[in-house]
This record gives sequence, structure tokens and C-alpha cells, in this order.
Amino acid sequence: MNDTQSWVNGLAGALVDVSERALQYGDGLFETIRIHHSEPEFLERHIKRLMAGCERLKFPAMDWSLVRHELKELAAQHDDAVLKLILSRRCAGRGYGPFSGQAVTRIASVQPLPEWPANPGHRGIRVRICDVRLAVQPLLGGIKHLNRLEQVLARAEWDDPAIAEGLMLSGSDRLVEGTMSNVFLLANQVLITPDLSKCGVAGVMRSVILDLAESLGIATEIRSISLDDVKTAREVFVCNSLIGIWPVVSIDDFGAFDSGSITRQLQAALAECDKAGDGNWYSS
Repeated sequence: MNDTQSWVNGLAGALVDVSERALQYGDGLFETIRIHHSEPEFLERHIKRLMAGCERLKFPAMDWSLVRHELKELAAQHDDAVLKLILSRRCAGRGYGPFSGQAVTRIASVQPLPEWPANPGHRGIRVRICDVRLAVQPLLGGIKHLNRLEQVLARAEWDDPAIAEGLMLSGSDRLVEGTMSNVFLLANQVLITPDLSKCGVAGVMRSVILDLAESLGIATEIRSISLDDVKTAREVFVCNSLIGIWPVVSIDDFGAFDSGSITRQLQAALAECDKAGDGNWYSS
């Protein structure tokens, strides 16, 4: 599979109307789902986040059984790939205000998996601290809405292929997330990840790792994280639904970190866990 394949409201190759509010205003949500052996991994967690996002944005009612069916049907056509679903509030006239009776457009696409050279899951990655700061907006905190310009600007800060990811801070210099990932630190044998109730995306893989840690007896904490917390951490890793877990072995201007035993234990647990069943999703 070399080209992107797309569907609009279940129709292959259909076109998207330029009046869609996703295009006009970024009024929508999206999920990026790993297809492995023709199955969409952690589908129910992705659906739960979509449901929460639709409720937050006050979208009209959705037929979630239809969404599940379509995503499973698309995944069944591919062995290993990336499945992306965009939900857009359909346009019903000019202006920002949503109108009663508006429908939701489903835009799905399948692309090849990205290639990551040098086995970053094993060898670890080098990251940097981004200059772009994330704006605080509790009404959008946690959900995966379409407005990603902060991440676009942050990712444009470097072109060094040796740097795999950038860590993003809030305006008060608290760690929030990576440009494409969530972040975990190990400090005092507690696995810590940032509170995302005010900004940032609460990732599906983040929720999987929190549940895996609990099953392994690893203490976890969701809280505000300072740069001093980062400097003193014993282990650091980033995660998302496509990459799984990547250990961080260095942060520019901060120093080096161990690809330690807790990170490796979670990687092993992730490789063996049930990726088809139900599961939690944590909004903050």
C-alpha cells in the first residue's frame, strides 16, 4: 500500500465539502489508530475519547455502533497501517455559531506506518525542550481537537534528524506533553505524568500505560510537573498509539537519562497486553 486511501461517511473516494466546519474553523476531532494484523488497536479507548470530545464540543448525537463498524471494516482491509478518523461538524451557514440539527461528517483515511530508523524503542531517543508554549484552555484540555497549530510551530523549531521529539511546556513552564506524544517520568519509584486538565491531549496510549502500571504494582501519579522534576527524574519516556513507548536517553541542555527497568517492564507488558478489549480513558 503506497497511497493514502480515504472514505467520507463510509463512501470510498468521496470528496469533502469545502464548507465543512473542520476546514472553516477547525471545528472537529480526530483519532489516529494503529492497525496491526487487520485489527484497530485499543479501539474502545479511542471511541471513549471521541465520545468525550463530542460531548465537550456539543456535537449532535452520533451512531457509535456505525463508527465502530466502519473502523473495523477499514482495518480489516489492511495488515499493518495507520487509520485516521476525523469528525467534522457539518456546515449549515456562515458564522461561528453551530446550528441545531447539524450532522457530523466522518472522514477516514488509511496510510502506511511511518518508518523509524535505528530502533528507537530499544535504543532510546534524544529530545529537546520547545520554545513554543501551550495556551491554557480548560474547555479543550485533554481532548484531541483539530487545532494543532501550536504543535506545528513547535515541530518547525528543529530539523536535526537526531532529535526525535520536542517537549512542550505551558506558559508557566510546566511540562505538558511532546509535540506528538505524552510524557512519563520516574521519580522516587513513582511513575508521574502531567495533569492535562488545562491543556494538552490525554492520549490513548497514556491511558493504557496508566492501567498497565497499576496491574504491575507500579505507583502512578497525575500532577503538575516542573522542569526541576524533569532534571531529577531517573527515567523518562514518551508514548503514543503508533510508537508505543520510546525511552528518552537525553534532553538537550538537561542531561542524560537511563533507559531503566520500569520503562522496559512497561514495554514488555504493552507487547503482551490485550489490545482488542475495553479499557479506560483518562481525560486529565
